[in-house]
Amino acid sequence: VIEFPPGTIVRDRTTGEVLFDLDEVGVEVVMARGGNGGRGNRAFVSATHQAPREWEKGEPAEEFEVDLELKLMADVGLLGLPNAGKSTFLSRVSAAHPRIADYPFTTLAPQLGIVELDMERRLVVADIPGIIEGAHEGAGLGHDFLRHIERTRALIHLVDPFDRSAEETAHDFEVIRNELRSYSPELARRPILTALNKADLFTPEERAERQAAFEAATDTKVRFISGVTGQGVPELLEAIWQIAPPPAAEGE
Repeated sequence: VIEFPPGTIVRDRTTGEVLFDLDEVGVEVVMARGGNGGRGNRAFVSATHQAPREWEKGEPAEEFEVDLELKLMADVGLLGLPNAGKSTFLSRVSAAHPRIADYPFTTLAPQLGIVELDMERRLVVADIPGIIEGAHEGAGLGHDFLRHIERTRALIHLVDPFDRSAEETAHDFEVIRNELRSYSPELARRPILTALNKADLFTPEERAERQAAFEAATDTKVRFISGVTGQGVPELLEAIWQIAPPPAAEGE
């Protein structure tokens, strides 16, 4: 018996076929069956042959090579270019302590955080390391981390508008969306909420101007938030809950 963490995918190494998708806690599968055992010398005992030396070989067991792939299991995935503020956002909404710095690729592994909206509602949020242009082809951290958002039910796309023109901000937005579409069209159709981060660095007038310009350039509704001060964050979390509640909450 071998124990694997939930989220493990088992593939046949030769064909690439998915043999098992261990996406639930406690699920058990038979990966390879042992062969039927052969008869031992006791099976050949008789009244006239009480110390037999005969025996039979057992049948061969199943034997093949597999590849194991782990995909994190989370309700919501955080997307954005490096330094979009995903780690700061995760540390604001949960007890997770991802590495935070003012240079790209400070997060080198996916981080999970438990977000409690209230006493009865919680979400598991995954901070996916910064995706760059060409990630679907392996650029930057590439496929290593894009695969982790395949298990999420919804996505939050954080965009950093600070010290960026309206055109540059719209381009940053399109880079991530293009990578999603190129990696998995089905994933690109997942519910996504977009937020312009670092609201604390703009005046109310500047925020309104930036928001209007962004929505006009991308044809996408957006809200301003601040992972540092928490401005707009509770409303964003409530909105993500409404579009993608955990399965146990859907019938409530």
